[in-house]
Amino acid sequence: MRGSADFSAQFSCRRWILSFSALLPVILFLPQGLGEDPFKFSSATLEKAESKYGADTRKRLESWQALLASDKKGDDLSKIKLVNDYFNERIMFVSDAQNWGVEDYWATPVEMLVKGRGDCEDFAIAKYFSLQALGVPESKMRITYVQAAGYGPTNLAHMVLTYYSTPAAVPLVLDNLIPEIRPASKRPDLTPVYGFNGQGLWLARDRTSGNAAPRKNNISYWDKLMSRRGRELD
Repeated sequence: MRGSADFSAQFSCRRWILSFSALLPVILFLPQGLGEDPFKFSSATLEKAESKYGADTRKRLESWQALLASDKKGDDLSKIKLVNDYFNERIMFVSDAQNWGVEDYWATPVEMLVKGRGDCEDFAIAKYFSLQALGVPESKMRITYVQAAGYGPTNLAHMVLTYYSTPAAVPLVLDNLIPEIRPASKRPDLTPVYGFNGQGLWLARDRTSGNAAPRKNNISYWDKLMSRRGRELD
């Protein structure tokens, strides 16, 4: 099962995110994103990863490192297709309970690649950091929580990455459910709740009301993810 398979299982992730008020206690400030070259592995590190996690893990890390080292001068659309295809074709969807034994866990891209598995949040986060490393401006991307219709008896929670060519543009949606990158106007099944990046957080109603200023925020799972960055292969 790859990223586009088993819709009903994938939409089991994050029911609680449908209510923004549930997040208020943990939303105060969001740390900045990763640097231009966030993960570069030495031969010794790759050998250690292979010894600890197996040859397949090493191959995934090497292929991702090659992806991040590819031409950063290409246009954004080429980059987002490259990254979207990379993760959707190589990573299997599983729930956090299956993968980590807990209800909710936001994995770093390295943690996701070590296991070769992840949930909807992990896909969106890995694509976000990979595109940032390839030179896509952070301001053009938002990790976006949506309500999804048509994949179960009720609207369920899901995470995607959205790309804005300009601040006022209809965003493109990078999703692990379907292989194609489509404009949000062609995804009537998804209703945005809020989106965030290293610059802040925006409610969906902020965009419709013309409020472009990000909200100051802190998502605790994100903070924990950032604290583990660089130590995944220790």
